[in-house]
Order: sequence, then C-alpha cells, then structure tokens
Amino acid sequence: MNYRNIIKISLLFFGIISWNACDNDINFELNENSLRFSKDTVYLDTVFTNIGSSTYNLKVYNNSSENILIPEIKLSNGDSSFYRLNVDGIYDQDDNQGKRFENIELLANDSLYIFIETTIDINDINTQENSFLYEDKIEFMSTNNTQEVNLISLVKDAVFIYPNRYEQNQQYIYETLSIDFNGDGINEETNIRGRYLNDDELNFTNEKPYVIYGYAAVGTGKELLIDKGSRIHFHDNSGLIITNGGSIKANGEFSQNQNILENEIIFEGDRLEPYFENIPGQWGTIWLLDGSINNQFNFCTIKNSSVGIYTNGGDNYDDYKLNLNGVQIYNSSNFGILAISSSIYAENLIINKSGQSSFAGTYGGKYQLNHCTISNFWNLGIRQYPSTLFNNFYIDSNENEFINEVFEVNINNSVIDGNQNIEFLIDQLGDSELNYLLSNTMIKFNDINNYFSNDPRYNFSNNMHYENLYENLNSSFIDPFLNDLRINQHSELIGLGDLEFTINSPLDILNNNRTNAADLGAYQHVIIED
Repeated sequence: MNYRNIIKISLLFFGIISWNACDNDINFELNENSLRFSKDTVYLDTVFTNIGSSTYNLKVYNNSSENILIPEIKLSNGDSSFYRLNVDGIYDQDDNQGKRFENIELLANDSLYIFIETTIDINDINTQENSFLYEDKIEFMSTNNTQEVNLISLVKDAVFIYPNRYEQNQQYIYETLSIDFNGDGINEETNIRGRYLNDDELNFTNEKPYVIYGYAAVGTGKELLIDKGSRIHFHDNSGLIITNGGSIKANGEFSQNQNILENEIIFEGDRLEPYFENIPGQWGTIWLLDGSINNQFNFCTIKNSSVGIYTNGGDNYDDYKLNLNGVQIYNSSNFGILAISSSIYAENLIINKSGQSSFAGTYGGKYQLNHCTISNFWNLGIRQYPSTLFNNFYIDSNENEFINEVFEVNINNSVIDGNQNIEFLIDQLGDSELNYLLSNTMIKFNDINNYFSNDPRYNFSNNMHYENLYENLNSSFIDPFLNDLRINQHSELIGLGDLEFTINSPLDILNNNRTNAADLGAYQHVIIED
C-alpha cells in the first residue's frame, strides 16, 4: 500500500477517534437558568370531539452559554391529559405516551422543538355544554423553579355522519361526477359512492355542528331540512347529493351580528384552524341531480369547496329547480355554481374567487339573476374562464357534442366583475336561438384586442339583448381579494338600478332598503372613511 494512503487512513481514523472523544466530553449542567419560549400560550384552535387536531409547535431556547440538562418536561394533568407531546423527535419515552420526558439535553445558545397534538372526547369531560374550553400546561422543571406554557383548545361536540363507511342495512348511491376540472372544455369523470340519509337524519338543527365524511344523499320523495344557524362541515371528497325527486331546503335567515352570523347556514370544510379559513377545494360539492326539485337556499354561505353548487337539469323548465336568496359562495377551486341544462332563480347572490368560473350556466337552461354580484378575483393561479359564462352545449369525456334548444338568461340590476379583461361570455354551437337579456347591469368586458368586435352576441347596442348595459365601471369593492364585495361611496354602481327589479327584492343582502334608489349588485353602498 502506498505510504501516503496509509497516512491518510491514519489521519482519518485519528480524526474519528478525536471527534468521538470530544463528543463524550460535552458536559451538561442541571438547568438553573430561565428558558425562553416562542410563546407563552399555545392555542390549538377548535377541534371536534374525537377528531385529532393538527400539530402545533413550541420552540424552547437556551440563551445561556452553558449546556443544560432539563430534569423533566411534563404535562400538568399528567397521564390523564388529552394532550400529547413530542420533544425534539422523542414521543414515547418510557411508555408515557407523550406526557412526561426526563433529562432533556439542550446545548448552549441552541433550541429545541416541542410538537403538540390533542384528541378529546367531550363525553369524557364533565360538562353539559356542546362546546368546552380544555386547558393544560407544559411544565419545565429546573433546580430552583418551574416554568410553564399554557395549552388551550376549544372542543366542540358534533353530529358525525359517515357515508363513506359500509354498514349493513344501509342504502348506497353510486354516481359519476363529470366536471371540467382543467378548463380545457373536456369533462373529467369521478366515481362517487354515497349513502342515503335515514329519515331521522333529514333535519339538520343548530344544536350541534354536523361533520360529514363522504357523500350524504337525499332520496326520492325525501327532503333535507336545514334549520337557521346550522353549521355543516365536510371532510375531503365529501358533500351532499340530492337525487331525483328529492329536495333540500336550507332555511337560513338574516343575521343581526355579521361577525357571528347567528342565523346564517354555513357549509364549509372540517379543518377549523385559521390557516384553512379561506383555502379552496377542501371538500366536494352540493350536487343537485337531474330530477331533484324545489331546492332552496336562503342566507347561506358556501365556502372552500371544489364546486359550490353543481346542478344537473332536465327537460322541465316550468319551475325553477333552484332558488337562491342571500347566498354567498367563496373560494371554490373550480366553479362557484356549475349548472348543466338547469334552471335557477337568484336574488342577492354573491360569488367570488373561483378557480374556473364563478357562475357557469352550460348546456342551455333557464336563469334569472336579480341584484347579484358575480365576481371573480381569483389570485391563486391562472384561470381559463371568465367570471360568468353561458352556453348552449355540452361536451362529454369522449368529446361528443350535445346542443340544447332551451336557452333563456335574464340578468337585472347586477354586477359581473373580476380581475381579468373579459368577465362575461356567451358561447354557442349550432344556430339555435339564444334568448338573453341583460338589464341595468355592469359587466367587465375590456376587449383590448378587438377579439369580439364583430361577434353579434356582444353587440351591446342591440336592445333585444342589452338594456342600460354598463361596461367596465369602477365597482369600488372594499376588498375583493378578502371576499368583501361591499361597495363604498366612490362606486360607479350607485343609483344605476331600475326600481322595477327591486319589487321582489326590496332589501339588499344586509337588509338595507333599496326601493328609493337601487345600486347595482347585492349590496347598497356604504360610507367608508377615506
């Protein structure tokens, strides 16, 4: 062997021995100094009973110049605590299930992480309330004192519905969800299995929130009644299906307190942490199948879904299949409302921030929108479609084209806006007649490339389709990116409404009277101090 290689190996071996020797020589003194913490209280936000929380963290700092040994880190409630800890990767020291840790080393001017989780069964707590504030502390022992960090969680009891579980003596439904998820005009199919709700499950009350795992279905001849103030939470890939002959009535009412929305019905995901408050796509959709009837939503908020409401129509357009009043739909990863050959009547409807379109009336149908604010200020990526679109055709997954001869659209005293140049589109296959009329409505339509200049569908001087149409006005929304679509005193929408269309909706979505002077959209303007 070459003598130089022998020297290299010897040096390497010596280095390893030296490093181990140095490592073994590190001394740790019992902690006598004060530790510093990244926070003095860890709030684990709201959790549902028996559902594990997210993982939260606490950082512990040793600001001294000495290596220290923390004799003990433990939960004040000991083995009975509903919290569990992981100290710098150590979870189950001496089979204590994350409740107590001994002799934790912390180098000088270094830090460690403590990860905190909880799962709480409200039935194990002596309370008659449907929500309960659970508290504990992490104790850090030293030779001369004890430091503490508070742990706080709000626990909510809930009604859990598990359509995704197979149970004997239950009826299941199998459907194929067909949606253009990519904005390429081609529908993709997703197979869904759900469970029909039993008769004793067909009234959602406001006593406890509801948490649904999977798709819960309303059968033929059945009606799902949702009381005012109800809270409906959906897990990932979950939602509601209203089948042929079934119906849903969500009977929310105006809330005096716009912060707590005591009378409003809210449909959202089951992640309650603040981070998830406005994250799109946390759950599936409310799906109104062909043949479902008399579906009503009053004063409801639908947020953070893939598609807020997905409605398939049929051949009967005499009665509106879906009635909406005071409904707000936000943060849909694909569509706020996706209607296929359906029929919808809406007043004081607000939709914003949708990954594709906020309102898509496809394959014809019948639609009337009065005093609606249909906007799309999506800022989480590029979207392919405008805020509002209508067409008379349908293309299936095999690229087969179908045309509907029924096409009737009336939009009155409304606003169609967004953060793209073109936010209104009418598309057509074949030469069937399109019946549509926009009256006293503002649309965002900035055709900078004159792409639509010779298209008769966008001849805004044609009174057969457009009466008192306003283009590209400044809506002056207060904060559209935070879903605050109220308009301020500088809005160019003020006073442009036709009072004829306020007869059926004399109040705006906040119960402000509009019968003397009507602004466009769902809101009357408010005065904001400059």
